[in-house]
Amino acid sequence: MERRNFLSMAAVAGLFAGINPANLMAHPPTADPLQPFYLPPLEPLQAGPEGLSIRTRVRQTQTRGQFSCVEFAVAPKKMGPAPHLHQALDELMYVLEGTINVMVGEKVYDVQAGGWHLRPRGIVHTFWNVTDKPAVGIDCYFQQPFEDYLEASIHTIPETAKTRGLAMNSPEIQAMYHDLRQKFGLVSFPEKRQSLIAKYGLNA
Repeated sequence: MERRNFLSMAAVAGLFAGINPANLMAHPPTADPLQPFYLPPLEPLQAGPEGLSIRTRVRQTQTRGQFSCVEFAVAPKKMGPAPHLHQALDELMYVLEGTINVMVGEKVYDVQAGGWHLRPRGIVHTFWNVTDKPAVGIDCYFQQPFEDYLEASIHTIPETAKTRGLAMNSPEIQAMYHDLRQKFGLVSFPEKRQSLIAKYGLNA
């Protein structure tokens, strides 16, 4: 087959597949392809004394910026983060154990073990565990390394406050949280959290 005929057929096939053939020509396969990796099983994640724990399982640096995920555990009757939205991040949740209650907009979903839930950018959402049993899930992130946000929010900034002898509500620490939210395009609505705690009988 002549080269021009082959390229013409590839162009037609690419269009039917929803792919722009010009992009394929402009972006040839990288010389540094994605490498396989294996993550062994870990000890079961516990919610811990605060009632909510996370641990990163896949970092975006391991997937050339395509994907990352964290595992999280929620204690019984525990409220999650304040309602918030992401300006540039879509999240996909998979529940491993128990049931996680997810609010997106005005609707609440009871996501049971084995269930998935997508939280698109731009929509106010949060989650909690209204049951009497712990729940464990996986949150997947695609557009940004949101695991960095979580680790800074839950570990790094509180440790900084402790080291410097600062209260968590001090202006310096609150400025760190503000800058972190700005960096990741997260808009939080903390005033909406208490009403959910009261409505569902949750622990803060």
